[in-house]
Amino acid sequence: MNKLVQIASSRRTWAWPYVLFMAMFVVLPLVLVGVYAFTDIEGNFTLHNFAKFFSHSEAIQTFLYSVMIAVFNTAICLLIGYPAAYIMAQEDFKTPKVMAMLFILPMWINFLLRTVATVELFNMCGLPLGEGALLFGLCYDYLPFMIYPIYNTLQKMDNSLVEAAQDLGASKWQSFWKVIVPLSMPGVYSGIVMVFMPTVSTFAIAELLTHNNIKLFGSLIQDYITTTDLLNYGAVLSLVLLIIIGLTSFFGDHDSAGGEKGGLV
Repeated sequence: MNKLVQIASSRRTWAWPYVLFMAMFVVLPLVLVGVYAFTDIEGNFTLHNFAKFFSHSEAIQTFLYSVMIAVFNTAICLLIGYPAAYIMAQEDFKTPKVMAMLFILPMWINFLLRTVATVELFNMCGLPLGEGALLFGLCYDYLPFMIYPIYNTLQKMDNSLVEAAQDLGASKWQSFWKVIVPLSMPGVYSGIVMVFMPTVSTFAIAELLTHNNIKLFGSLIQDYITTTDLLNYGAVLSLVLLIIIGLTSFFGDHDSAGGEKGGLV
């Protein structure tokens, strides 16, 4: 009995469900993607799939276009999200919880339903579906992921630093650029990552808001993954995207840490 109690109270025991979950739904899918990427349809080892990617102009162009759309969407979300987060974080702002709830409410609905509703909104207003509708839909879906990291960072910031800057003769505008913006960079970086990365790999939003006339890299991956003869090539596209996102996160994390240190000094 005592042995069972010891096992049940052990942290290692309670960690096993999470380890199994990660192994089945994170590690195993990634391993399968890697296996399919380095094999052909018959299961033989090959690098032909990678050679095909670098010689496939459609895949390269679609990837570059997806990166461009992701950059635009991230910039729009940042331009809208930073002022919203800054206003919510002010001490004299009376209803930060109400404003936060307004941004949270759409997240309670499945993003596909929100996207379909956006399509109907454009149809009701007589607006064409295309690149503009795509950017609108992406911003609508991912804007909260930009606001909340910045808001959390600004909310935890020590306001005495701003007061100290103003006591030393800095104007409000100088205090904002020299103190608030550097200290908010960790939240800004988190928001950029949370918006940019899913935008690059999305496909459903592009298909619905452009009538499948505009293909992003995620749409290309879906097309190949669902085609039996091209499954291995689709795995290569997935692996390439995963590597690029991983490298971006790795190097960006170091930059963010350095920016945070510089802001505090």
